[in-house]
Amino acid sequence: MPNQPAETIDHTDLVFRALASKPRREILRLLATGADDERCCSADEVCACVFAETLDLGAPTVSHHMKTLIGAGLVTSRKRGLWVYYRLVPDAMCELLNELKAMTGKEDRCPNPLQSA
Repeated sequence: MPNQPAETIDHTDLVFRALASKPRREILRLLATGADDERCCSADEVCACVFAETLDLGAPTVSHHMKTLIGAGLVTSRKRGLWVYYRLVPDAMCELLNELKAMTGKEDRCPNPLQSA
């Protein structure tokens, strides 16, 4: 399949492409479960240094993976001092789950927290 220009790629395609990489799935798992690192992490944020240490990746590789996850809308980031902290976007994960369920024809859907407010 030839490369498509970025502007023609559907958002769902971006999400699935982001999930196609094992290190990115591991990063999402770490974000979902929280990192056991009191030096620099909180319950809902993980520092980039933890991904590098835990997954044995270099800083440029972590940066590349995080850029992809942010571009897919699965993760957000904020810089604090020298470090960048990342967190999951729960609504994006819910949308992904709903997309997968829609592919199966199942009616039970993940509730959208924004609609229940």
